[in-house]
Amino acid sequence: MTIKANNPLLKSWVEIAPNSDFQIQNLPFGIFKNKTLTPRVGVAIGEKIIDLLELYRADLLNKYDFDENVFDNLFLNDLIATGKEKCRKLRDRLSELLSEDNNELKDDMRRGKIMVNMKEAQMMMPVSVGDYTDFYSSIDHATNVGVMFRDPANALLPNWRHMPVGYHGRASSIVVSGTNFHRPKGQTRVDETQPPIFESSKRLDFELEMAFIVGKSTQLGESISTKQADDYIFGMVLFNDLSARDIQQWEYVPLGPFLGKNFASVISPWVVTLDALTPFTVEGYKQEPAVLPYLQYEGNKNIDIKLEVEIKPENAEGKMVSHSNYKYMYWNMNQQLAHHTINGCNVNIGDMMASGTISGPDASEFGSMLELAWKGTKPIQMPDGSERKFLLDNDTCIMRGYAEKDGVRVGFGECITKVLPAL
Repeated sequence: MTIKANNPLLKSWVEIAPNSDFQIQNLPFGIFKNKTLTPRVGVAIGEKIIDLLELYRADLLNKYDFDENVFDNLFLNDLIATGKEKCRKLRDRLSELLSEDNNELKDDMRRGKIMVNMKEAQMMMPVSVGDYTDFYSSIDHATNVGVMFRDPANALLPNWRHMPVGYHGRASSIVVSGTNFHRPKGQTRVDETQPPIFESSKRLDFELEMAFIVGKSTQLGESISTKQADDYIFGMVLFNDLSARDIQQWEYVPLGPFLGKNFASVISPWVVTLDALTPFTVEGYKQEPAVLPYLQYEGNKNIDIKLEVEIKPENAEGKMVSHSNYKYMYWNMNQQLAHHTINGCNVNIGDMMASGTISGPDASEFGSMLELAWKGTKPIQMPDGSERKFLLDNDTCIMRGYAEKDGVRVGFGECITKVLPAL
């Protein structure tokens, strides 16, 4: 299958910095507004946003049989529902309009109305998330947690290598980058000899994750195979699954995460399509023991996406505390979706499925403060002389991610949130 928009030789007449996440081979979708424009669908390129509603009204998409309300919309769900092939043709058309040898938009007097400055736009939640599942699919992260809290010789639970473990989270508290949150409160019990107390979390953590967005619905009773999964995955976002470790530690037995996780999760605003990420697929981990037939898959399904996390104290220099990579996933997206639906669980357009914390084998590649500061025993030194075991009030957490190959960079922008004091 040839996707024209992925051509690494394509160049655009739009001014794009070499290190921009939003080159012509990316063209991610999002929802934006500004002081004069109502929320609508846009596509990022360089420092500009293509207003698809105005592009449609200019009759530059008239061959593609879209309804105007698909672009004049609070969410991407209706656009996604038009189908993967139609969205693929839309990206191909956009790459054609934006390519250096095409003058349809470049020389059109309406260009100033169709192209919006990114700095003047406010990004909004890209999709309406009906359901959210968080997996636990990084073997390095799962091993680290097992070593810290269980028997180091048996860090992984018996089921971990046999299936993608996950839990159903809270969709209502997933928010877009730029949304700040208050430090959560709940029950904690640090000393096992004492009764629990109610307090604000003292072990607030980020979790470096990515999430994929379901692009096609199923009926109750249907299952999605690993072979079919690509057709059901529309695209991906960065995902910061904020965690209150002290609340989580006390509550998670026997049913798993609850108040320690559901207070806020933050996503990047641009949805990078799976099509745009296809050139960056790589071989995944060898899975031992061999998985059951419904989890077996063909081809390379891991994706080489470089990830980083910066912590920035208020009015002080920030520090890059983690450099990881999405390729370190033990269980890939196809396996996650196949396992999620093997019992007949139905999925809907806009459902979000997060990877779980993404940690690599090296200590610099750990994807949470729990691991980076090793349960508080190895504090991270900050440029201003302070140290971090976990996130402090007024810290800003910034996540970034991009894939790069053959001079082409496909990135996600930033996923930013700030810790506000507990209410």
